[in-house]
Amino acid sequence: MSKTTKPVVGVIGSAHVVNDRHNVQLVGQRNLRAVAEVAGALPLMFAGSPDITDIDALLGAVDGILLTGARANVHPTRFGVEPDPRHEPYDHDRDATALALVEACVERGVPLFGVCRGLQEMNVAFGGSLHPEIRELPGRMNHRMPRLDNGEIHPDPQVVFADRHEVRLVAGGAFARILGSETIRVNSLHGQGILEPGKRIVVEGVAEDGTIEAIRIADASSFALGVQWHAEYDPQINPINRALFAAFGAALRDRKRDP
Repeated sequence: MSKTTKPVVGVIGSAHVVNDRHNVQLVGQRNLRAVAEVAGALPLMFAGSPDITDIDALLGAVDGILLTGARANVHPTRFGVEPDPRHEPYDHDRDATALALVEACVERGVPLFGVCRGLQEMNVAFGGSLHPEIRELPGRMNHRMPRLDNGEIHPDPQVVFADRHEVRLVAGGAFARILGSETIRVNSLHGQGILEPGKRIVVEGVAEDGTIEAIRIADASSFALGVQWHAEYDPQINPINRALFAAFGAALRDRKRDP
């Protein structure tokens, strides 16, 4: 009798230096738990480095890809803008890996879910641009994580990841169908944001201040969605984020059955 196995999700790593000496690839545990506990898949960490990660081999081994959030910004030269030291750090290797991976996933019909930086990578991969500090645009709110009066990040994760603004979804769009609503509330922990959407980027969700919060890739043959908020934080209890990871999981199982 054949053994039933879970689909496998490749979860991209980001470069970090530990104790000022150890170069590591890091993935937040909440990303792994969201994949395992809500999408119903086996999370497989892979390096966000083109010298280590062969995309063809990776996509031959997984049923889907999760592009996670990360501290580093997408490097401005990826969308034709000069870098500014104020917007560091950057992660050139992750940029190179993720941008190529986005195109490969869409081309091959591999389910792709982008979260925060992942959404931004999806946009840049299709020729879109980003603003390094979306809050500096006229009329925009501060989308960065809450801080104390002394400038330190708020110590309570429930405050940091609390829902902070509404997102209006396109009626009849992929997100509205998955979530069963045209208005949702989400958390907000980002500096960069989409400035100009890429050529295959379909905007499906916009915050109250006009910031793009939810996208899909036009004419993708499988799940190819991105969100600006951190959906991985609480999908075990948050119905919006649970529905997104569950839909991702369904796409993974479809891919596994019919590769």
